Amino acid sequence: MNQGKLVFAQLMQHLPLTTFRRCVGRYRGEHKVQSFSCLDQFLCMAFAQLTFRESLRDIEACLRAQHTKLYHLGIRSRVARNTLANANAMRDWRIYADFAQSLIGIARPLYVDEPFGVDLKDTVYALDATTIDLCLSVFPWAPFQSTKAAVKLHTLLDLRGNIPAFIHISNGKMHEVSILDQLVPEPGAFYIMDRGFLDFGRLYRFHQAGSFFVTRAKSNTKAQRRYSHRVDRSTGLICDQTIFLTGVYSPQDYEAPLRRIRFKDPDTAKTLIFLTNNFVLPAFTITELYRCRWQVELFFKWIKQHLRIKAFFGTSENAVKSQIWIAVSVYVLVAIVRKRLKLSASLYQILQILSLTMFERMPLDQLLAQTITDEIATNSDKQLFLFE
Repeated sequence: MNQGKLVFAQLMQHLPLTTFRRCVGRYRGEHKVQSFSCLDQFLCMAFAQLTFRESLRDIEACLRAQHTKLYHLGIRSRVARNTLANANAMRDWRIYADFAQSLIGIARPLYVDEPFGVDLKDTVYALDATTIDLCLSVFPWAPFQSTKAAVKLHTLLDLRGNIPAFIHISNGKMHEVSILDQLVPEPGAFYIMDRGFLDFGRLYRFHQAGSFFVTRAKSNTKAQRRYSHRVDRSTGLICDQTIFLTGVYSPQDYEAPLRRIRFKDPDTAKTLIFLTNNFVLPAFTITELYRCRWQVELFFKWIKQHLRIKAFFGTSENAVKSQIWIAVSVYVLVAIVRKRLKLSASLYQILQILSLTMFERMPLDQLLAQTITDEIATNSDKQLFLFE
């Protein structure tokens, strides 16, 4: 029950603070720290994400204007931009990476029954990467091109609830397909990826682990047809074939048969060729699974628009990674609160409301339930009309 706590404090009550302290102790985050703890740093950065702050000076000005309420926010130290900048540069970013993973572990079971567009009980992941452009002279540790720097967010998105199950932050030069080496295949799960991840040697590891993948074939993929299955051409399917790879290296990298599905998209009239190691699902379901891969693109677009991961408060590698992982933590935390409070509103609506009510004392469930509604309570019988 709410006891007059601020909305920000009520939101942070859903954080597993015991787990956070374990993460801090694992990397000695508060070694020789006398004030401004890692939790203070996390809360300040989370406040910046939720209220769309633009800089350290902006964070300092807003929090100092409410200095009498800092204790009630959970912040136990005085907020200064130099202190926050030093904390972002020096505190190990792996503290916040591990904590974000623990929040993901809490959020995913809450969305286990969430529909995603295909009637399938198995876990379905979409794998992709997005690039965040940086200035090479300011961020020399993240080379990308001769005149540009960048970081890449390699993301494995659980399509049930759009919760990122795995995130890896690298410089811009790391190729997307290399992230397959860091993934632990989950038996029975589906991995949806575009043709940039087409590496038969790496995909064979997923096949041996009992995982399924759906990807697109490249124009130079050589294969021999062994069997053709019947298809319903009215759905846009052209053929459904069992194939074996041919060529110089492909048969050595992937010895098992593959399934090749040719599909003509009725909306764009474009012909697509899909490769998968699943021979059980209907061919049209495979095409629908690949269509759901677009959700990871929408996820990247959403976090770039509504979280602070394009403009950074620090220039060091540690500061950038800390800010990104805290942003991910805030995203997952709001998703957890949305499910625990049984809200039907989108994350966007919740974030917009929270951004204006951080210092309010209304109970969080009442605030979101009263503000977000499908019906506007108006007394229409007493409404006056300007023109009659």
